Amino acid sequence: MAKQTINIGTTANDGTGDPIRSAFDKTNDNFTELYDGAGVADGSVTTAKLADDSVTFAKLSDRYTALSALGTGSTFALDFSAATTFTATANANATFTFSNAKQGQVIDLILTGNYTITFSQTNGTFNKVGSTDYDGSTNNLIQIVCTNDSANPIYMYSVQPYASDPTP
Repeated sequence: MAKQTINIGTTANDGTGDPIRSAFDKTNDNFTELYDGAGVADGSVTTAKLADDSVTFAKLSDRYTALSALGTGSTFALDFSAATTFTATANANATFTFSNAKQGQVIDLILTGNYTITFSQTNGTFNKVGSTDYDGSTNNLIQIVCTNDSANPIYMYSVQPYASDPTP
């Protein structure tokens, strides 16, 4: 069924709009279409169209679903389009080069290795949030959010050491 628009007339009470019973009949039909599961997709209401436009885990790109194990080393590429979670072990002072970030995107970097780490991207600005520093003697979760994906990207990051503990 196509959306049914209620004719409200040209001006208030001019007698050219839909009668109240017809208007509410259209309202009920429109709500029935929505509540019966057809949904609204791209301005049209059809079950087939909704199935094509539904967001499912399977349809999300790797930037929102994948894990990338970067391995052990001293240079790492954090390609934001490749994964949402990265794991790495530094075996020397390490540089993480960023690419393909989208504004608002958050990635998790799970990092170990008792070395100095550096973030890098041409014209990029990196801002640490909070006062916790990277602790190479333990596991660290570094969350990074891109707050500007222009030619001069801006990233905010926070660091938190962690230990396995099954008791919250």
